[in-house]
Amino acid sequence: MTMTRSRTTRVRTRLVASGATCVLLGIGITPASAQQTTVDVLSFLLTNRTIITGDFDRDAQASATTRDTIATFLTQELATLPVSSSSGGFTYRLDTSLGTVIRSSDSFGPFYTERSLTAGQNRASFGIGYQSTMYETIDGRNLRDGTLVSTAAILRGDTAPFDVETVSLRIRTDAMTVTGNYGITDRLDVGVAIPFVRLNLQGERFDTYRGQSFLQATGAASASGLGDIVARVKYNVYREGASGVSVGAETRFPTGDETNLLGAGELSFAPRVIGSVEGDRVGIHGEMSYVLHGISNALGYGAALTVAAAPRFTVVGELFGRRVEGLGRLSSTTVPHPRLIGVDTVRLTGVEETTDRIVVVGGFKWNVSGTWLITANVLRPVTDVGLNASWVPTVTFDYSFGG
Repeated sequence: MTMTRSRTTRVRTRLVASGATCVLLGIGITPASAQQTTVDVLSFLLTNRTIITGDFDRDAQASATTRDTIATFLTQELATLPVSSSSGGFTYRLDTSLGTVIRSSDSFGPFYTERSLTAGQNRASFGIGYQSTMYETIDGRNLRDGTLVSTAAILRGDTAPFDVETVSLRIRTDAMTVTGNYGITDRLDVGVAIPFVRLNLQGERFDTYRGQSFLQATGAASASGLGDIVARVKYNVYREGASGVSVGAETRFPTGDETNLLGAGELSFAPRVIGSVEGDRVGIHGEMSYVLHGISNALGYGAALTVAAAPRFTVVGELFGRRVEGLGRLSSTTVPHPRLIGVDTVRLTGVEETTDRIVVVGGFKWNVSGTWLITANVLRPVTDVGLNASWVPTVTFDYSFGG
């Protein structure tokens, strides 16, 4: 009986408030909508609530942390876009016995994991890569089918809520990255990567009361522009044939628009150690790095297997990951309603914790003509942390020149 009266009072309150608003503004009753920055739209979709929980402060805190966690996930994806290996194509060295420059490896190297070899003195390369990502899940929850529960009211002992608010989000990113690399000496490379990013976000929020669904809010945001520019350097400390050890560093500059989640908003720096064992056809490569500042400190690692299947064709399998400090995860909390006996409130919120994200990659590099190289690969997440797509295709065109 208490639940019926509470529901009736709430419905009446909604109708009176809606009617008064319509009279004042001279508009019809329609679902709320928004089209502003990406952060604004996320905030709008996650805070436009109608379930009366009796605790406004806790509602506001939960919605804010959920918004911030999702925004951080998205920024993490765009501000740490994987950049193709600096010497992931043709590599050369001076053969002192012949007095001429020769290829130092028949392999074209890994996709994203660095290898110890450098490009060679006065050798330069230029590349353009394209990657498209349609995110489907967030922390293992479906992001697109309307089952992501934001807030719910449930009778204690029941298995399903009688009133539930859900959010669906369709997020797509397209990134074109321009890369350049130059060999200052046979052992020292410098490079740069300039990403251009487009982000599209659309979402809806529904309230479902005892099987009846009502559209509460819709939101859309679109942003495009420069991402965070990457500068890097690599020095070959030890070399024996195509194998060896190198050290390097990568800096990401906060050139992307932070308000639209196109960039991290602050500079990051990552020293790294690289090792390779490479024979005539097969190579094993690995690297370790540690990201300082940026979104969060993170331990990065990568390993790759390369097979020179033919003089112009290399097959690559790769794994890389990041252990990120305090990136956070989404979590559902359940607490008793402060005024309604026997009713619990479920809220989606974010919690800080160290998380691991691992991705596997497979594909090939094909020397189509001269020093033109086509790279095609597919990325597949193997962990459910953060935002994930089932498959992420990438295509890159590289050209090497100089000498």
